[in-house]
Amino acid sequence: MNPATAIFEAERPKLTALCYRMLGERAGAEDAVQDTWLRWSRIDPGAIDNPAAWLRRTATHIAIDALRAARVKRDAYPGPWLPEPLFAAEAEAAGARFEIAQECELVLLWAMERLSAAERAAFILREAFDAGYDEIVATLGKSEAACRQLVSRAHRRLQESGPRFDAPDGQVRELIARFLSAVAADDFEAARQLLAPGATALSDGGRKASAALRPLVGAQDILTVFASVMRRSGAATDWRLGVVEVNGAPALLRWLGGRIDFVLTLAPDASGRIAWLYIMRNPDKLPVAAYQ
Repeated sequence: MNPATAIFEAERPKLTALCYRMLGERAGAEDAVQDTWLRWSRIDPGAIDNPAAWLRRTATHIAIDALRAARVKRDAYPGPWLPEPLFAAEAEAAGARFEIAQECELVLLWAMERLSAAERAAFILREAFDAGYDEIVATLGKSEAACRQLVSRAHRRLQESGPRFDAPDGQVRELIARFLSAVAADDFEAARQLLAPGATALSDGGRKASAALRPLVGAQDILTVFASVMRRSGAATDWRLGVVEVNGAPALLRWLGGRIDFVLTLAPDASGRIAWLYIMRNPDKLPVAAYQ
Protein backbone atom coordinates (compact mmCIF):
# COMPACT_ATOMS: atom_id res chain seq x y z
CA MET A 1 0.00 0.00 0.00
CA ASN A 2 1.49 3.32 -1.04
CA PRO A 3 1.74 6.15 1.55
CA ALA A 4 -1.14 8.20 0.09
CA THR A 5 -3.48 5.19 0.21
CA ALA A 6 -2.33 4.33 3.73
CA ILE A 7 -3.12 7.85 4.93
CA PHE A 8 -6.58 7.74 3.38
CA GLU A 9 -7.44 4.27 4.71
CA ALA A 10 -6.39 5.32 8.20
CA GLU A 11 -8.91 8.18 8.01
CA ARG A 12 -11.69 6.28 6.19
CA PRO A 13 -13.67 5.23 9.31
CA LYS A 14 -13.79 8.83 10.56
CA LEU A 15 -14.71 10.13 7.11
CA THR A 16 -17.51 7.58 6.85
CA ALA A 17 -18.79 8.56 10.29
CA LEU A 18 -18.68 12.23 9.30
CA CYS A 19 -20.57 11.69 6.05
CA TYR A 20 -23.12 9.37 7.67
CA ARG A 21 -23.83 12.03 10.29
CA MET A 22 -24.20 14.63 7.54
CA LEU A 23 -26.48 12.54 5.29
CA GLY A 24 -28.21 10.00 7.52
CA GLU A 25 -27.81 7.24 4.98
CA ARG A 26 -25.24 4.56 4.40
CA ALA A 27 -24.93 4.53 0.61
CA GLY A 28 -24.73 8.31 0.45
CA ALA A 29 -21.98 8.32 3.05
CA GLU A 30 -19.95 5.74 1.14
CA ASP A 31 -20.40 7.67 -2.11
CA ALA A 32 -19.18 10.87 -0.45
CA VAL A 33 -16.13 9.09 0.96
CA GLN A 34 -15.37 7.59 -2.45
CA ASP A 35 -15.57 11.05 -4.02
CA THR A 36 -13.18 12.27 -1.32
CA TRP A 37 -10.76 9.50 -2.28
CA LEU A 38 -10.92 10.49 -5.94
CA ARG A 39 -9.95 14.06 -5.07
CA TRP A 40 -7.22 12.86 -2.70
CA SER A 41 -5.75 10.58 -5.37
CA ARG A 42 -5.24 13.55 -7.70
CA ILE A 43 -3.06 15.61 -5.36
CA ASP A 44 0.43 15.31 -3.87
CA PRO A 45 -0.08 14.34 -0.19
CA GLY A 46 3.40 15.64 0.58
CA ALA A 47 2.17 19.16 -0.11
CA ILE A 48 -0.54 18.90 2.57
CA ASP A 49 0.44 20.01 6.07
CA ASN A 50 -2.48 18.27 7.81
CA PRO A 51 -3.89 15.40 5.70
CA ALA A 52 -6.59 14.49 8.23
CA ALA A 53 -7.95 18.04 8.28
CA TRP A 54 -7.76 18.25 4.46
CA LEU A 55 -9.73 15.03 4.12
CA ARG A 56 -12.36 16.14 6.65
CA ARG A 57 -12.72 19.48 4.90
CA THR A 58 -13.10 17.86 1.48
CA ALA A 59 -15.55 15.22 2.73
CA THR A 60 -17.61 17.92 4.44
CA HIS A 61 -17.83 19.97 1.23
CA ILE A 62 -18.97 16.91 -0.71
CA ALA A 63 -21.49 15.95 1.97
CA ILE A 64 -22.91 19.49 2.11
CA ASP A 65 -23.50 19.41 -1.64
CA ALA A 66 -25.07 15.94 -1.39
CA LEU A 67 -27.29 17.03 1.51
CA ARG A 68 -28.57 20.07 -0.37
CA ALA A 69 -29.41 17.88 -3.36
CA ALA A 70 -31.09 15.31 -1.11
CA ARG A 71 -33.35 17.95 0.45
CA VAL A 72 -35.37 18.14 -2.75
CA LYS A 73 -36.06 14.39 -2.72
CA ARG A 74 -36.76 14.35 1.01
CA ASP A 75 -39.26 17.19 0.69
CA ALA A 76 -41.18 15.07 -1.85
CA TYR A 77 -40.83 11.84 0.17
CA PRO A 78 -44.08 9.94 0.90
CA GLY A 79 -44.47 10.64 4.61
CA PRO A 80 -41.70 11.34 7.13
CA TRP A 81 -38.16 10.71 5.89
CA LEU A 82 -36.15 8.98 8.61
CA PRO A 83 -32.40 8.33 8.74
CA GLU A 84 -31.22 4.87 7.79
CA PRO A 85 -30.46 2.66 10.82
CA LEU A 86 -27.08 1.00 11.25
CA PHE A 87 -27.33 -2.49 12.73
CA ALA A 88 -24.41 -3.68 14.84
CA ALA A 89 -24.03 -6.90 12.84
CA GLU A 90 -23.98 -4.96 9.57
CA ALA A 91 -21.38 -2.54 10.89
CA GLU A 92 -19.15 -5.43 11.93
CA ALA A 93 -19.54 -7.09 8.54
CA ALA A 94 -18.68 -3.82 6.78
CA GLY A 95 -15.45 -3.54 8.74
CA ALA A 96 -14.04 -0.64 10.69
CA ARG A 97 -15.46 2.03 8.39
CA PHE A 98 -18.91 1.83 9.98
CA GLU A 99 -17.90 1.07 13.56
CA ILE A 100 -17.62 4.77 14.38
CA ALA A 101 -20.64 5.76 12.29
CA GLN A 102 -23.02 3.60 14.32
CA GLU A 103 -22.22 5.61 17.47
CA CYS A 104 -24.59 8.36 16.28
CA GLU A 105 -28.06 7.88 17.77
CA LEU A 106 -31.01 7.90 15.39
CA VAL A 107 -32.78 10.55 17.44
CA LEU A 108 -29.83 12.91 16.98
CA LEU A 109 -29.70 12.22 13.24
CA TRP A 110 -33.43 12.95 13.03
CA ALA A 111 -33.13 16.15 15.03
CA MET A 112 -30.25 17.35 12.85
CA GLU A 113 -32.57 17.28 9.84
CA ARG A 114 -33.97 20.62 11.02
CA LEU A 115 -30.52 22.24 10.77
CA SER A 116 -29.18 23.97 7.69
CA ALA A 117 -26.32 22.22 5.91
CA ALA A 118 -23.81 24.72 7.35
CA GLU A 119 -25.20 24.38 10.89
CA ARG A 120 -25.10 20.61 10.63
CA ALA A 121 -21.51 20.60 9.37
CA ALA A 122 -20.29 23.06 12.02
CA PHE A 123 -22.03 21.13 14.80
CA ILE A 124 -20.70 17.73 13.66
CA LEU A 125 -17.13 18.95 13.17
CA ARG A 126 -17.09 20.66 16.56
CA GLU A 127 -18.98 18.17 18.71
CA ALA A 128 -18.28 14.80 17.09
CA PHE A 129 -14.74 15.40 15.84
CA ASP A 130 -13.52 18.08 18.26
CA ALA A 131 -12.38 20.27 15.36
CA GLY A 132 -11.00 23.67 16.25
CA TYR A 133 -12.74 26.78 14.99
CA ASP A 134 -9.80 27.42 12.69
CA GLU A 135 -10.66 24.18 10.85
CA ILE A 136 -14.38 24.99 10.77
CA VAL A 137 -13.59 28.46 9.39
CA ALA A 138 -11.43 26.93 6.67
CA THR A 139 -14.11 24.35 5.85
CA LEU A 140 -17.12 26.65 5.67
CA GLY A 141 -15.42 29.82 4.46
CA LYS A 142 -17.05 31.92 7.16
CA SER A 143 -15.66 34.09 9.96
CA GLU A 144 -14.92 32.56 13.34
CA ALA A 145 -17.77 34.57 14.86
CA ALA A 146 -20.16 33.21 12.25
CA CYS A 147 -18.98 29.63 12.83
CA ARG A 148 -19.42 30.00 16.58
CA GLN A 149 -22.92 31.27 15.92
CA LEU A 150 -23.67 28.26 13.71
CA VAL A 151 -22.63 25.85 16.46
CA SER A 152 -24.56 27.79 19.10
CA ARG A 153 -27.70 27.92 16.94
CA ALA A 154 -27.43 24.18 16.22
CA HIS A 155 -27.22 23.42 19.94
CA ARG A 156 -30.27 25.57 20.62
CA ARG A 157 -32.37 23.97 17.90
CA LEU A 158 -31.42 20.47 18.96
CA GLN A 159 -32.25 21.19 22.60
CA GLU A 160 -35.67 22.44 21.51
CA SER A 161 -36.43 19.12 19.80
CA GLY A 162 -37.50 17.50 23.09
CA PRO A 163 -35.92 14.01 23.19
CA ARG A 164 -32.69 13.31 25.03
CA PHE A 165 -29.65 12.23 23.04
CA ASP A 166 -27.82 10.61 25.96
CA ALA A 167 -30.35 8.24 27.51
CA PRO A 168 -28.74 5.15 29.08
CA ASP A 169 -29.28 1.90 27.18
CA GLY A 170 -30.99 0.34 30.20
CA GLN A 171 -33.57 3.11 30.30
CA VAL A 172 -34.33 2.79 26.58
CA ARG A 173 -34.58 -0.99 26.81
CA GLU A 174 -36.97 -0.79 29.79
CA LEU A 175 -39.19 1.81 28.11
CA ILE A 176 -39.43 -0.30 24.94
CA ALA A 177 -40.44 -3.38 26.96
CA ARG A 178 -42.98 -1.52 29.13
CA PHE A 179 -44.57 0.29 26.21
CA LEU A 180 -44.95 -2.79 24.02
CA SER A 181 -46.24 -4.81 26.97
CA ALA A 182 -48.89 -2.19 27.76
CA VAL A 183 -50.00 -1.90 24.12
CA ALA A 184 -50.15 -5.69 23.69
CA ALA A 185 -52.31 -5.95 26.82
CA ASP A 186 -54.64 -3.17 25.60
CA ASP A 187 -53.74 -1.26 28.77
CA PHE A 188 -54.26 2.20 27.29
CA GLU A 189 -53.78 4.02 30.58
CA ALA A 190 -50.45 2.33 31.36
CA ALA A 191 -49.20 3.08 27.85
CA ARG A 192 -50.41 6.67 28.04
CA GLN A 193 -48.54 7.22 31.29
CA LEU A 194 -45.30 6.25 29.55
CA LEU A 195 -45.72 8.90 26.86
CA ALA A 196 -44.74 12.54 27.29
CA PRO A 197 -47.60 15.00 26.58
CA GLY A 198 -46.15 16.03 23.22
CA ALA A 199 -44.70 12.62 22.28
CA THR A 200 -44.07 12.17 18.56
CA ALA A 201 -43.98 8.91 16.60
CA LEU A 202 -42.58 8.83 13.08
CA SER A 203 -42.73 5.92 10.66
CA ASP A 204 -40.97 5.57 7.32
CA GLY A 205 -42.46 3.21 4.77
CA GLY A 206 -41.07 4.81 1.63
CA ARG A 207 -44.27 3.89 -0.22
CA LYS A 208 -43.10 0.26 -0.05
CA ALA A 209 -44.61 -0.63 3.33
CA SER A 210 -47.59 0.76 5.22
CA ALA A 211 -46.69 3.65 7.50
CA ALA A 212 -48.30 6.82 8.78
CA LEU A 213 -47.91 9.61 6.23
CA ARG A 214 -47.61 12.24 8.94
CA PRO A 215 -46.02 12.41 12.38
CA LEU A 216 -48.26 11.01 15.10
CA VAL A 217 -48.38 13.52 17.94
CA GLY A 218 -49.84 12.80 21.37
CA ALA A 219 -50.93 9.63 23.12
CA GLN A 220 -54.29 9.27 21.37
CA ASP A 221 -52.82 9.23 17.84
CA ILE A 222 -49.86 7.06 18.76
CA LEU A 223 -51.75 4.44 20.73
CA THR A 224 -54.55 4.11 18.19
CA VAL A 225 -52.04 3.20 15.49
CA PHE A 226 -49.96 0.92 17.71
CA ALA A 227 -53.02 -0.96 18.93
CA SER A 228 -54.06 -1.54 15.32
CA VAL A 229 -50.60 -2.88 14.44
CA MET A 230 -50.56 -5.23 17.43
CA ARG A 231 -54.04 -6.55 16.57
CA ARG A 232 -52.91 -7.31 13.01
CA SER A 233 -49.81 -9.03 14.39
CA GLY A 234 -51.93 -11.16 16.65
CA ALA A 235 -53.75 -12.55 13.62
CA ALA A 236 -50.50 -13.82 12.13
CA THR A 237 -48.57 -16.84 13.37
CA ASP A 238 -45.19 -16.30 11.70
CA TRP A 239 -43.91 -13.24 13.53
CA ARG A 240 -41.53 -12.71 16.44
CA LEU A 241 -39.85 -9.87 18.29
CA GLY A 242 -36.31 -9.36 19.52
CA VAL A 243 -34.11 -6.60 20.92
CA VAL A 244 -31.01 -5.75 18.89
CA GLU A 245 -28.46 -2.94 18.78
CA VAL A 246 -29.09 -0.17 16.24
CA ASN A 247 -26.87 2.91 16.08
CA GLY A 248 -25.32 1.85 19.35
CA ALA A 249 -28.63 1.73 21.25
CA PRO A 250 -31.32 -0.89 21.96
CA ALA A 251 -34.09 -1.28 19.39
CA LEU A 252 -36.99 -3.64 18.90
CA LEU A 253 -36.96 -5.74 15.74
CA ARG A 254 -39.99 -7.57 14.35
CA TRP A 255 -39.66 -10.42 11.89
CA LEU A 256 -42.66 -11.33 9.79
CA GLY A 257 -42.62 -14.31 7.45
CA GLY A 258 -38.85 -14.70 7.82
CA ARG A 259 -37.96 -11.11 6.96
CA ILE A 260 -37.49 -7.95 8.99
CA ASP A 261 -40.80 -6.10 9.10
CA PHE A 262 -39.81 -3.10 11.20
CA VAL A 263 -37.30 -1.72 13.65
CA LEU A 264 -38.46 0.50 16.52
CA THR A 265 -36.52 2.59 18.96
CA LEU A 266 -37.31 5.55 21.17
CA ALA A 267 -35.89 8.38 23.20
CA PRO A 268 -37.12 9.74 26.54
CA ASP A 269 -37.47 13.34 27.60
CA ALA A 270 -35.89 14.87 30.71
CA SER A 271 -38.67 13.40 32.89
CA GLY A 272 -38.01 9.85 31.68
CA ARG A 273 -41.18 9.50 29.61
CA ILE A 274 -41.18 8.62 25.91
CA ALA A 275 -40.76 11.75 23.81
CA TRP A 276 -39.91 10.24 20.43
CA LEU A 277 -40.62 6.96 18.66
CA TYR A 278 -38.88 5.82 15.46
CA ILE A 279 -40.38 3.07 13.30
CA MET A 280 -38.53 2.07 10.14
CA ARG A 281 -40.55 -0.07 7.72
CA ASN A 282 -39.02 0.92 4.39
CA PRO A 283 -37.42 -2.33 3.09
CA ASP A 284 -34.80 -0.30 1.22
CA LYS A 285 -33.45 0.85 4.60
CA LEU A 286 -33.60 -2.53 6.35
CA PRO A 287 -31.21 -5.47 6.05
CA VAL A 288 -32.42 -8.43 4.03
CA ALA A 289 -30.62 -11.35 5.64
CA ALA A 290 -29.31 -10.10 8.99
CA TYR A 291 -30.62 -11.52 12.28
CA GLN A 292 -32.35 -14.52 10.76
